[in-house]
Amino acid sequence: MKLTWTVFFAIFTGTSIFGPVQADFVGINIGAGHWSPTLSGSFNSNNGGTSIDLEDDLRVNDEAQTSLVLTIEHAVTALPNIRYQGFALDSSGISTPTSDLAFNGETFTSGNEIRSNFNLSHDDIVLYYQLLDNWIDLDMGVDLKRFDGEVELNGSSSTRVDVDETIPMLYLSARYEFPYSGFYIGADINNLSLSDSDAEDSTLKLGYKSGDGLGLEGGIKTFSLKLDDANNLDTDIKYDGIFLNGYYNF
Repeated sequence: MKLTWTVFFAIFTGTSIFGPVQADFVGINIGAGHWSPTLSGSFNSNNGGTSIDLEDDLRVNDEAQTSLVLTIEHAVTALPNIRYQGFALDSSGISTPTSDLAFNGETFTSGNEIRSNFNLSHDDIVLYYQLLDNWIDLDMGVDLKRFDGEVELNGSSSTRVDVDETIPMLYLSARYEFPYSGFYIGADINNLSLSDSDAEDSTLKLGYKSGDGLGLEGGIKTFSLKLDDANNLDTDIKYDGIFLNGYYNF
């Protein structure tokens, strides 16, 4: 996620400049999150490579991931609201496979150590409209999910495939606020299915927002990605685990 901090700072700086002038016109939500997913699945190159299992072949670790969130909502009904979220999904592993592995034109012989890096870091830019805004909130729009990562193997051979894709997804968010309590439950679903490629990003959450704008929420987040010939890469992977987000709304 090389550009996440740059994008986040640029958007935040711009809204900070105009925020005081339009305090009653624009609402801003800033947050950060911690996600502890289990990573599973496989990948291969489409030029005759081996299907490589992340757990069995590479021993890729389940590592905690971080995210940054910035949401801008406004009163111009004709224009969409904007939500930015950057995820650092970077996992690594060390293994000694018992059979040869072929990836991206290179062969990794059995019995030799492989150091791997599996990086699906990405930024989400969501453009959405509020359909309901009361005790029940309902948002719908489009999520542009931009990947900036790589799959890298180093051992008896070395090779790397960059993951540089932008995927448009349908975005749907629903939330119910328990009256006069500050507590709420909600769910977010981002989905795309095109030909042999499929992606889904969903969360189920329980949260609390105080009267001064501070909030905390947690739940379960699942992200699955099936790619067919994206930069010579096929994937069928899944991240699944609990998350905790903190935010401030002003």
